[in-house]
Amino acid sequence: MQSPTLLPDAPFQPRPVSTIVIGDEVSIPAWIHDLESYRRWARSDDYPSRGWFSYLNGVVWVDLSMEQLFTHNQVKGEVAFGITVLLKQLPMGRYFHDRTLLSNTKADLSTEPDGLFYHHDTLRSGRIRLIEGATRGYVELEGSPDMVLEVVSDSSVRKDNEVLPVLYWRAGIQEYWLIDARGPQFVFNILRYTPEGYVPVPAEDGWLPSAVFGRSFRITQQSDPLGHPQYTLSFRPA
Repeated sequence: MQSPTLLPDAPFQPRPVSTIVIGDEVSIPAWIHDLESYRRWARSDDYPSRGWFSYLNGVVWVDLSMEQLFTHNQVKGEVAFGITVLLKQLPMGRYFHDRTLLSNTKADLSTEPDGLFYHHDTLRSGRIRLIEGATRGYVELEGSPDMVLEVVSDSSVRKDNEVLPVLYWRAGIQEYWLIDARGPQFVFNILRYTPEGYVPVPAEDGWLPSAVFGRSFRITQQSDPLGHPQYTLSFRPA
């Protein structure tokens, strides 16, 4: 029989919370108590490389679910590809893929959208700023890009449809592109900023006009030779 573990003679002393461990996979420091401390952690070497994390108006959101290949990964990839093609023709700004840290102090948020875009003039004006890392290069964007993209997954329904629209609006982001490819009907909306909140842009013959890009967009869904969904982002003059 295995001997019992011997306990120390000293009386047990409870310690204050120093780390929050989720599923023995992710450790979140307990010293995160506001936006700036979260951003410090997000820029550090201790920030997890697996999972999705956001600081949204005082709440740290954690998503450790695997990314769905055909209703999430392929959708945001096609949007990134299509916009990149457009920007090669009209170099009006820069588009960034996911894992780009975006922070906005006015909206009290720090998150990694599925994609974002800013005009060169937005960067020149200081509405968006490039934040350097501790060693070299840029690791974060601070301020208000002109467009953000979110693709809904099973674990992000409330965040993408209820929480982020309010915070992105407070951040003054002009367009919120919201896509849901999970159901039988593919849903693509461009939400336009107004002083009262975001409003969906009405479609024109199946095309959604974007004031940010000066183009109209649509996304069509087909099937590949094995029957899996694939997508095409098209654009035309607005």
